[in-house]
Amino acid sequence: MGPVPLPRIAWLVTVAVAVLTGLIVLVNGYTGYAVLSFVVAASAAINLR
Repeated sequence: MGPVPLPRIAWLVTVAVAVLTGLIVLVNGYTGYAVLSFVVAASAAINLR
């Protein structure tokens, strides 16, 4: 395996932050914002392919 390119690392961090934000918001009871955060994470994860 070769080194991981910088753009891929940036998208991985973006997905992780969006999922973490979604979990925190969900725990606080804001379900609509949590769903939005998970949708953002899913759309960012598309760029990892």
